[in-house]
Amino acid sequence: MHHDTALDLEKSFRSHTPGYWKDQGVSMEEWNSHTWQLKNRVTSLKQLEQHLNLSEEERNGVLLSGTKLAMAITPHFFNLIDKDDPDCPIRRQVIPRVEETWVSPYEMADPCGEDSNMPVPGLVHRYPDRVLFLVTDRCASYCRYCTRSRVVSGAGEQELETDYEAVFQYLEKHTEVRDVLLSGGDPLLFSDKKLERILSRLRSIEHIEFVRIGSRVPVFLPQRITPELCSMLQKYHPLFLSVHVNHPRELTLEVKEGLERLANHGVPIGNQSVFLRGVNDDLETMKTLVQKLLLCRVRPYYLYQLDLIKGSSHLQAPVAKGLEIMEGLRGHTTGYAVPQYVIDAPGGGGKVPINPDYIVQRNSERVILRNFEGRTFEYPEPAVTPDPVLDY
Repeated sequence: MHHDTALDLEKSFRSHTPGYWKDQGVSMEEWNSHTWQLKNRVTSLKQLEQHLNLSEEERNGVLLSGTKLAMAITPHFFNLIDKDDPDCPIRRQVIPRVEETWVSPYEMADPCGEDSNMPVPGLVHRYPDRVLFLVTDRCASYCRYCTRSRVVSGAGEQELETDYEAVFQYLEKHTEVRDVLLSGGDPLLFSDKKLERILSRLRSIEHIEFVRIGSRVPVFLPQRITPELCSMLQKYHPLFLSVHVNHPRELTLEVKEGLERLANHGVPIGNQSVFLRGVNDDLETMKTLVQKLLLCRVRPYYLYQLDLIKGSSHLQAPVAKGLEIMEGLRGHTTGYAVPQYVIDAPGGGGKVPINPDYIVQRNSERVILRNFEGRTFEYPEPAVTPDPVLDY
């Protein structure tokens, strides 16, 4: 990265407070309160129309959204929307569109096969040594491409029923489980006290080595990342956090400060982006995003091909394009900035890594490699020697 580009990136962390809410006499104290942010989310067509020039597709999408996945956008995140651009990458993520009602034959309600791998309500045990613990069905804002839209927000076709006590008892019995991922919905919507009850109970189970939290709260609701929350989390290490940022504009000054606060309390943070058409399906956007994440002390971790969730085809970008972007990152920017591109195999096959082909040829004697510049190199395979015969 050239020095001037680095300076430009630093300058791109802007505060958007209080934006549209300034005329309504909202004080900075209110604005910086996560409870005020949650109470004042944008949830109706009328509110959208006050601030944005909506397209017909968006207007109809909002009218129909109550039957699939509710609409809710925090004031903080809403301020990032370009009010006149129907193709705004922030807008595409959180404002419903009529295309959500179109279902392609290959789309599914449960593309990751979670419901069929649920030994007790709210716990998914799909991999040998780790589990997914769905602690809530609510989020600060709702992503229109949500993999769990069947159970999240209260508007979908199913209800999330989590039996906490049964989950803890299952985990106590299953000693092969060493890693628990808290997700939902969004665990960071819980009060510090409620979240601590869950974490301390998990930590009391001896064979659980590693706890992770999956959350978009640091991005949708950075006001929630208080010093008190960070101090509480610090007591339960090793504790990792996976955040979800798809576009560089989401990394505001407030988000950066919240992420730094978590990092200062010893929480390693990884980012999981979803590859979305019209949001981050071009190399420049993705390169800016991953470099900006590193400035926030966040390691780009996964780039997900969009799950085949019902009504998401308008956001689906081709795998070929994803591979092209990965090729444009590897070798062209810091290795720490390069995420692993994965497809969560439809129907519950788990994450499958997808990489550009860097091995040109391979046999028992040598591997021919191609580097990021397209040059080829030879690496010899070691000769397999038979075990020596010992002569006694």
